[in-house]
Amino acid sequence: MILLEAHNHIIQTTLAEKVVKPTSLDVQFVDFDGVRFRLSTQERKTALLLSMSIRCWDELVKYGVHDVLKREYGSMLQPQPEAEYNVTLLVDLEQIPPEGEERDAAIKSISLLKRNALAAPFELAFQTQKQLEAAGSGQGELMAMHYRDEEAIYIQASPDRVTVIFSTIFREETDRIFGKVFLQEFVDARRLPTIQSAPQVLYTTREPPLEIRHLPGLKDSEDVGYVTFVLFPRHFTHPTVAASTISHIQLFRDYLHYHIKCSKAYMHSRMRYRVSEFQKVLNRAKTEVAVTDRKTASGRSMIR
Repeated sequence: MILLEAHNHIIQTTLAEKVVKPTSLDVQFVDFDGVRFRLSTQERKTALLLSMSIRCWDELVKYGVHDVLKREYGSMLQPQPEAEYNVTLLVDLEQIPPEGEERDAAIKSISLLKRNALAAPFELAFQTQKQLEAAGSGQGELMAMHYRDEEAIYIQASPDRVTVIFSTIFREETDRIFGKVFLQEFVDARRLPTIQSAPQVLYTTREPPLEIRHLPGLKDSEDVGYVTFVLFPRHFTHPTVAASTISHIQLFRDYLHYHIKCSKAYMHSRMRYRVSEFQKVLNRAKTEVAVTDRKTASGRSMIR
């Protein structure tokens, strides 16, 4: 299966091109989950503004998104974002490092703007878990990110774990079937000796998990599914592992629905191929009607 990338490919490629050859620019585009971006030049060609609008920004602010972005981008983070956007970075192309690994790392860091913004509640939950573990009891705040119209991510820290719950909508009956197969594979794959340290995955339909059952406004329908990840300290104690965990778990919803669509497209292509093969067999099975030319005594033809 294909793993989706955490960084935005358009931002990465555009910045890489403009560092080499600066030109005027004004591009708007949309990433996963309806996140809007704008890359534009203002007074000079070597100064690019990168702005982002995300649906759950107000919730991210409560969970410390400004501190995370300030740590990652420093002076690039603008105090006042562009109109209709939530956050803006000023990228000075003249300050980008020379060609090499440093430049690639700097450009990729900028293209991770959405990932770093969504990382705020995860980092807060990891810090809270350490505090609760030291205290020996308690329960962290249930943090919610309504990053799509009808879907959300819920995160809660406990003394021994961090629980992450995705609510997702399956628009069609076939999507629910494919989703159940994929998620069952997550459960079965964890039994392999090589990946037994992977997070535990739980899946329910319609009835929400106990951690969020008390929340008002949850949709009670057969097309709603809840996926729960149980993260233990080994998944986020080391900074590098924690960063990888955040990057991968953010993309789970997109990863699931992307592969559902790919599987449906593959099955449809196989079905069309089989129908074409069956038509060839039927065409070969058709019998030809023999045409005989009979003549009368006078020599006229009588075709029957």
